[in-house]
Amino acid sequence: MAKKEILTLLLAGGRGTRLKKLTEKMAKPAVPFGGKYRIIDFALSNCRNSGMNTVGILTQYQPHTLQNYISNGENWELNRKDSGITFLPPFQCDDMDRWYEGTAHAIAQNRQYIQYHNPEYVLVISGDHIYKMDYNKLLDLHKRSAADVTISVTHVPWDEASRFGVMNIDPKTKRILGFEEKPLFPQSNIASMGIYIFNWQTLKAIFEQFQNDRDYLNDFGKDIIPFMLKSNYRLFAHEFNGYWKDVGTVESYWEANMDLLSLKTNPILKQKDWPIFTADYSLPPTFFEEGSSFTQSLVGEGCEIYGKIQSSVISHSVTVGKGSVIKNSVILPNTIIKENVEIKNSVVNGNTIIDSNLKFNDSFSNILRIDEKKILNRR
Repeated sequence: MAKKEILTLLLAGGRGTRLKKLTEKMAKPAVPFGGKYRIIDFALSNCRNSGMNTVGILTQYQPHTLQNYISNGENWELNRKDSGITFLPPFQCDDMDRWYEGTAHAIAQNRQYIQYHNPEYVLVISGDHIYKMDYNKLLDLHKRSAADVTISVTHVPWDEASRFGVMNIDPKTKRILGFEEKPLFPQSNIASMGIYIFNWQTLKAIFEQFQNDRDYLNDFGKDIIPFMLKSNYRLFAHEFNGYWKDVGTVESYWEANMDLLSLKTNPILKQKDWPIFTADYSLPPTFFEEGSSFTQSLVGEGCEIYGKIQSSVISHSVTVGKGSVIKNSVILPNTIIKENVEIKNSVVNGNTIIDSNLKFNDSFSNILRIDEKKILNRR
């Protein structure tokens, strides 16, 4: 096999329990987003647009949902000879018989796959973030800095910093000076985006050094990055200034959908030369009945709209009955909302039927309510 400069490993195996009902029957990266996409479309499109066309997708929870959706990667032009997509679920062999127990452990279990491609660099990304990024800029900085690992970072609101790995960096050289994984009291709001470029030989040597320590290789943020800092490896930060959203909670998922309703925050409408690709469902145009209306909303294909939609994202194949009002909400595919229903400040799971004359009911498990204070704070 000819040596590849860079190999991409896309982590897509997390269960995503904080998304509640949305991930009950599918992997988090497969969750619909923005009316026509899936969350994983953004990472796969970044790979295609960056020319990173050899991608290993590490799956675990509900892997069939991703495999059925992605298939051979044709929709993202990742099905070329000597490249393309490979699905990498957990497996058993003489010395490895566990489920993936963290980001680093998942990569370590696939050393043979990586070595088969014999790359100089390994790009590690996540399948559950909304953003557009040219990974070549990250690679260029990595090379210029002679780094062992380069981590893409962004500034997050201080009240959210404890959700992330945060770091201190030298403002001139961009060298990483300190790192804490999800600290209770963050000293910085510079957050890791979970996007890494490693020198493969360096990472391979670390894996081999600790291959008999079953508790050490679990996670990059908790284990590998702190070890590299203590051991004087060269760690550098790539500062990303574009839109980026970790959609790991129902609230952040709702917020990312609502961001699509403003030209200022919609990442899809920005950088139009960097398109987001997705599967084509070949659905008919959406039908709007006389008397229906929608304002500041996105409506996917194949819908039938008889009611009113305000500041909402409606996925494909949704029916909204006469007299129904949808406001500040996200409705996932194949949902039927009958007549005179009122839904506000909510995420409605897909394949749901909502009977007539229903106003929001906390006991209805397929409707996930968003705290109205969060909505007021966004305005």
